[in-house]
Amino acid sequence: MNRVPSTIPDGFAPDITVRRGSGVGRTALAAFDRALLDAGVSNFNLIPLSSVIPPGSAVRLERDALGGVHGDRLYCVLSAAHAEQPGEIVWAGLGWVRDPDTGAGLFVEHHAGSEESLLEMITLTLTDMVDSRGGGYGEVETMVSSAHCVDRPVCALVLAAYSVVSWGADAR
Repeated sequence: MNRVPSTIPDGFAPDITVRRGSGVGRTALAAFDRALLDAGVSNFNLIPLSSVIPPGSAVRLERDALGGVHGDRLYCVLSAAHAEQPGEIVWAGLGWVRDPDTGAGLFVEHHAGSEESLLEMITLTLTDMVDSRGGGYGEVETMVSSAHCVDRPVCALVLAAYSVVSWGADAR
């Protein structure tokens, strides 16, 4: 089994919050913006990450808006699903596993037309990823969101927010 070293420098590991939102708008992009607002992350520049959870990280579910100012960078893992046809339902979700000793882990992001399909894809993907790393991770955890298109575009999203970084002179 591949184990990640448990020695983490102070202040290194992020406090990751997993949050969800959904939105409706006159365009798919406007619906996405409303979903970001619903998730409490609307005024950030999103920087997508490749789904690896650093050792020592905390992962918790959250609804409150993140701190920071308009335009800050938000490092995140994002799953978003859009629907524009009346009657269409979409699902977005994140799944994750973590090593119980080190906190290191993996996120996956998927979207689908049903919750059952979404959860199956998340579980299959994480199972394969864990198997290819030799095991050592805990149970699969998930957060999902859905949106139902009635007469305007909709978006469902789930986002894992790693950290907010300003554009100030001390930012890297």
